[in-house]
Amino acid sequence: MTAEKAGRPGVETQSFGSQTGESSSGSSTRAVIKDGIPYYAGLTGDQLLSAITVTSTGVMSGLISAPQFYRVFPDLDPVLTSPSHSSLMQAFYTAIYEIGCLAGAIFALFMGNKLGRRRNIMIGSTILILGAIIQVTAMPRQLAGHQFVIGRIVTGFGNGLNTATIPSWQAECSKSHNRGLHICIEASMIATGTVIAYWIDFGLSYIDSSVSWRVPIALQTIFAVLVLLGVSRLPESPRYLLSTGQTDEGVHVVGALLALPIDHPDTQLQKRVIVEALESLGELKIRHVLTGGPSQHLRRTLIGASSQFFQQIGGCNAVIYFSPVIFETYIGLPRRLSLILGGVNATVYALSAFLSYPMIERLGRRKMYFWGTAGQAGSMFLAMACLIPYDVQGKTNSTATYGAVIGLYLYLIAFGCTWLELPWLYPAEINPNAIRTNANAISTCTNWLWNFAVVMWTPPMLNSWGGFGTFLFFFGVNMCFFPFIYYFYVETKGRSLEEIDIIFAKGYTANESYVKVGHELPSLTPAEIEREAARWGLADEAKHSGQAQELQKKSQIDV
Repeated sequence: MTAEKAGRPGVETQSFGSQTGESSSGSSTRAVIKDGIPYYAGLTGDQLLSAITVTSTGVMSGLISAPQFYRVFPDLDPVLTSPSHSSLMQAFYTAIYEIGCLAGAIFALFMGNKLGRRRNIMIGSTILILGAIIQVTAMPRQLAGHQFVIGRIVTGFGNGLNTATIPSWQAECSKSHNRGLHICIEASMIATGTVIAYWIDFGLSYIDSSVSWRVPIALQTIFAVLVLLGVSRLPESPRYLLSTGQTDEGVHVVGALLALPIDHPDTQLQKRVIVEALESLGELKIRHVLTGGPSQHLRRTLIGASSQFFQQIGGCNAVIYFSPVIFETYIGLPRRLSLILGGVNATVYALSAFLSYPMIERLGRRKMYFWGTAGQAGSMFLAMACLIPYDVQGKTNSTATYGAVIGLYLYLIAFGCTWLELPWLYPAEINPNAIRTNANAISTCTNWLWNFAVVMWTPPMLNSWGGFGTFLFFFGVNMCFFPFIYYFYVETKGRSLEEIDIIFAKGYTANESYVKVGHELPSLTPAEIEREAARWGLADEAKHSGQAQELQKKSQIDV
């Protein structure tokens, strides 16, 4: 897309930074200027970024086998139907949510760049609230099952739209040194929400009425309202604004995130680096995710989508959704103890998510992928081995089954601090600015499609193969991840989004391993990124090298 077509300026700047005091920066921007620095919601710099992270942050596991739930939805009751039919319908009621999520992600694929990050998140949260209302108002003998399933799909649509958008919004507003941490914070908040919802489910299970399942589902609306209120005051992604010709607002957001005036050389240089990365592609279209060349869009899209695929087929939702059912039916524990252990499982899962905070920017993405995969595979192997007496030898009183419970706990520890966060972070940062929304939507579609598949096939698999065969299957699947991570997953720790573009351009042009280039390429300044982009076919060096040097000199003088 040319600068003239998009309405973007080339190198000329507007001098707003000399303003003092506090004032609105004009009708074309939502920012408020204080001492020359743009503010949103009264925040700038790291405080603004923290607000974006906090704002963008599994009810069914304890409900799906509750007697109170059966009264309204009798087709789930194994006593009234049959165990095989009941397990299939339980899987369907749970997994149909993922179909709604898939539809929301597909909507983001086609409409994400038209609506923008903030508007997508607000629409998604509103739809989520509507879906929750549809679910909790289902009444017995009034086509309750149909209404509940429709509500699940609607809620899923809103969540799918949000999960396809929020990681891009965060990644595009974050700095290279803390981008991973911010996604980890979001993931840990999700895990914390899951454990809070589970224990609320458990506490309300003592109430012998439909309140026991209606209240937990209704609680989703509180968090959706908080997201709506927060996003309404926070800024749009600067990369989205600049890609759609909203240059004035875009440069104000860049300045606000850097805590610098908009005419500061660093602000202008960062703006130009973003604009040049976008202009290298031309007019944005969905089909650009299929292109190769120096930008390697297709390769990067597939890598990002593969991480979401691996997350789901590794067995996480088989454990998270169905742990109470697994404990009770396939490990042989009493129902009340199974529910308590399911809550402990969810608590361990949530606490382990916080372990990712110190790991993400120290270990890096590749090491976390490797360690997480090893932990998941080892845990599945332990659970499988401990169920040999119960499932294979028929020893129903064997104490070895408790080792399977430990195996599931260890699995969620390994998953919670690695594979929970990484598949949401990695696509958002490895995909280039120009196609990030579309490519991230494809990754999210992959997640929800395979989430649906795993949740649908897990109850029949458990019914046919038992815990031993199911955990053996997931052990083998996890072992297959290692070669893909080793050969294809580029390290992105500490890299700006534009630096990652350079890694793929150099690897393609020089015919080198992308993983090797990512390991050996030194950290680049914004001015160096401009020169390297020209060198490896991403920008016109003759047009921009002189401007980069001039801005770099001015920045050094100001400092």
